[in-house]
Amino acid sequence: MNQEKIWLSSPHMGGNEQKYIEQAFKENWIAPLGPNVTGFEEDLQNYLGENSYVSALSSGTAALHLGLIQLGVVSGDEVICQTFTFSASANPIVYQGAIPIFVDSEEETWNICPIALEEAILDRIQKGKKPKAIIAVHLYGMPFKVNEVLAVANKYEIPVLEDSAESLGSTYKGKKCGTFGRISILSFNGNKIITTSGGGALVTNSQKVKEKTIFLATQARDNAPHYQHSHIGYNYRMSNICAGIGRGQMEILDNHIGKRREMNQFYQSIFSTIDSVSVFNEPNNEYYSNHWLSAILLLNYETREALRLAFEKVNIETRPLWKPMHLQPVFKDCLYYGNNIAESLFEKGLCLPSGSNLTTSDKERIATVIRDFF
Repeated sequence: MNQEKIWLSSPHMGGNEQKYIEQAFKENWIAPLGPNVTGFEEDLQNYLGENSYVSALSSGTAALHLGLIQLGVVSGDEVICQTFTFSASANPIVYQGAIPIFVDSEEETWNICPIALEEAILDRIQKGKKPKAIIAVHLYGMPFKVNEVLAVANKYEIPVLEDSAESLGSTYKGKKCGTFGRISILSFNGNKIITTSGGGALVTNSQKVKEKTIFLATQARDNAPHYQHSHIGYNYRMSNICAGIGRGQMEILDNHIGKRREMNQFYQSIFSTIDSVSVFNEPNNEYYSNHWLSAILLLNYETREALRLAFEKVNIETRPLWKPMHLQPVFKDCLYYGNNIAESLFEKGLCLPSGSNLTTSDKERIATVIRDFF
């Protein structure tokens, strides 16, 4: 008889989500506006800190799309994007008819390499195509090299669109991820550190940008008694029901972060005597990761696949690290700057079960597979 599946990162409810949902039903706020939407945005603004303005949207991808629009990205523009990421980071570039330019990672945080970033910018400028924006990602909850990346971006006056889909609760030098970009985004997909079942948010330090985001996300309806539209709009606003789930989730966010970090410590302990495996961790105390997913690097592709299949055999989900965007068939013709760090990470890396709801029994099953394998 098969054992119950252990998921990589499953939703984890706290209990009060139902209260906010029931209130929405009671008051008939079954719409993409209402007290929960407003309340969820305020909760996030308070969490992220002073000068944070949040617009709750239907997904993190929607937030990236609206972010690019408000940074002025149009058809034919070039946008630099971290290659080592999920496809949602890059897809909105194409939505705008713009051209992705992919940049390699560095080995400490696995995020966009400041050196390769500057090389890409200089080469594109030399060829008469200065990039319009830079999409930098805090991968698996690990902050990118914020000071170095922003220094390059500011030097060439290119705005950073900060993809914090995986890093709510992470900090760099004590400042929350999601507050470093000209525009930043969050995700509340079902596998994220908190969820609204599906959803995201755009974060900015400008009330004007927030208002423009909500305008575009609600079909860009002009201020008129009839339906009048002077701009192309989108159906990107978060529903009041989903926002109710988010309000309940915000009450337990810090607890979830603590549990995820405990899972990372669990893996560090298990692998401490296995020299052929390294656990992804902060490079120094300037970085604080929520460890949304704990990941390891093995010696080679063959070992990684053998371990993945060993977990799969006993119904435990693991997953290879993100396949770099410049290796994806859909982006095969795009330019790429860097060496082979992202490729190497993909070949050798594996994400392990990291949920905040994993039990002692789950951990023992995971540990047994690892001990038996090595």
